[in-house]
Amino acid sequence: MRGHAATPMARGSTVQTTLEFIRQRFGEDDVRALLAELAEDDRRELLAAGTTDFLPYDRVLALWNAADARLSRRQPDWMEEAGAFAIASLGQQLYGGILRKQSPVEFMTQSVSLFRLYYSQGSIEPVEAESGRAVVRLSGMDAVSPLFCARQTGGWRCALELAGGREVRARHVRCTFEGDAFCEWEVRWA
Repeated sequence: MRGHAATPMARGSTVQTTLEFIRQRFGEDDVRALLAELAEDDRRELLAAGTTDFLPYDRVLALWNAADARLSRRQPDWMEEAGAFAIASLGQQLYGGILRKQSPVEFMTQSVSLFRLYYSQGSIEPVEAESGRAVVRLSGMDAVSPLFCARQTGGWRCALELAGGREVRARHVRCTFEGDAFCEWEVRWA
């Protein structure tokens, strides 16, 4: 892992799935234009990162911010959809055993943290988990951007569908960007 231990890092898969989502949803021209907007050092490191390589979280945020500036007027919920896409595509390939469980509760309460497989710091853990509903909380990491929160919302929705939930709804109910002490998501399923 490159960087100082206190520097938040994200896996290369977060970059790869973001770019692939944009490619499939908006087209190759948007991917090229987006990459051209990034600083050369950011672009080089983002494109060179392998799926499981760690890279500085601030570089991933640079990509997300540039993408949001380009895409949010056309599709305001693009980042939530990109989060769901990340889990449905590469996430399922890499971590299918973690995602496919007997029930959403089993997924939520397992000892392996899916979040820690993507980010070097922090965790998202259940503070409530019962049949049909759970509340999960981010701790030990500053999200830095509401885009992170939106990505997690989409990711939770897709992850719980893969874990057997039907009619899954995920809502970001507490957010540090709205003055809360932490970020929390409530998820419900049939």
